[in-house]
Amino acid sequence: MAGENASGSGRDERDGDNRASDERDGPDPRVRPGRTADADRIRELQSHLRQPSPDLLEYGLAVGAAQVSVADGRVVGYLLPVDAPNRPGVHVAELVVAPAFRREGRARGLLRAAIADADGPVTLQAHPDNDAALALYESLGFEVVERRPDAYADGDALVLRLG
Repeated sequence: MAGENASGSGRDERDGDNRASDERDGPDPRVRPGRTADADRIRELQSHLRQPSPDLLEYGLAVGAAQVSVADGRVVGYLLPVDAPNRPGVHVAELVVAPAFRREGRARGLLRAAIADADGPVTLQAHPDNDAALALYESLGFEVVERRPDAYADGDALVLRLG
């Protein structure tokens, strides 16, 4: 999911990761599928996105697509994947971690879950000035494949792909 959406509708990810690489192996136990009871908190978190897409989020919640990161029983981050019915893979439409929980590896955990669930390439979109997010994506193997001029109100977007 730096206030920008992986699909251009508002994804934010400023979550760098200070944990040692051996702690990154395997699924993150703080990540689980989103539940109906999480919807209000996920909507609150969406306010941290550069260009939120409330309609897309509502659809994702309705079909149970969201993954969440939890701290002390409370949702502190989420990732909204969007599948394309006519091609394999997934697009990370929204990814956000609450500011107080960034730099704990939560975005990495959410992305690793999406990557593990994907049946093909994983794509996302990021603002070129979002250095922390870009470093995270590159550390997971994502590569910039396109620059979309004026995708955001405040500038271009980079499209990244893994696989």
